[in-house]
Amino acid sequence: MDPQTVELHYHQFGSGPPIVILHGLFGSSRNWQSVARNLANNFLVVTVDLRNHGTSPHATQMGYAAMAQDVSRLLQKLDLAEVTLIGHSMGGKVAMTLALTNPDRISQLVIVDIGPEAYENDYNDLLGAMSGLDLDQITRRSDAQIQLKAAIPNNEIRSFILQNLSFNGAASPHWRINLPAIREAIDNIVDAIPIPSDSAVPFNAPAHFIRGENSDRIGERSSSPISRLFPNWDLVTIANAGHWPHAENPVEFLTKLRQLLDR
Repeated sequence: MDPQTVELHYHQFGSGPPIVILHGLFGSSRNWQSVARNLANNFLVVTVDLRNHGTSPHATQMGYAAMAQDVSRLLQKLDLAEVTLIGHSMGGKVAMTLALTNPDRISQLVIVDIGPEAYENDYNDLLGAMSGLDLDQITRRSDAQIQLKAAIPNNEIRSFILQNLSFNGAASPHWRINLPAIREAIDNIVDAIPIPSDSAVPFNAPAHFIRGENSDRIGERSSSPISRLFPNWDLVTIANAGHWPHAENPVEFLTKLRQLLDR
């Protein structure tokens, strides 16, 4: 095992065929616990904190190859095989990378609102605002809400970001995420997934792509790279949802996810 991998923190629910869920940028395993609990009657569900997120270790490297190796290490540790690997956004790119480089333990992919291609980097202002937050002047989360309101006017996004602010009884809060490493690696995070020359291209097992109806993350430009890398793919759309369909329309998301899992 690559010594640069980190041992990921995870939560485990239920029993049955294994499902492993990977969150997106600025997220954590906690964002998927309601989905995990819903599936736990029929499946063993593992929700994961990716490196530099949640309570998993921090590391300077944030490339998709390294993050995929972390997940591979976890699958080996838990002795999981025939895994349904679900990934949202950044986690979807980690899942795709692992499927193309080390597919032996993966039976199918469920990729939520992301494609394998590069995306425009629209995170720099957000990361700058987070880095500029004066933590010494914050005693409660509402203080941070006020400080970030101008830079992040969307209340839902601001509240989501601030879930990463930990108080823990300290004099001032701290970021759970490794903000400097994420800021340094953001160009890699929005880039296309890496395709090493020795990777198992294509991934021929089922690959289900779920998009939010109001999101543009999976569009016409995604079809060609998806078809080349994941020829056994299909597309599912969740109505009245954007980039977070599992949170914005959870009832339809879970209904359609269960339909995919029952195939």
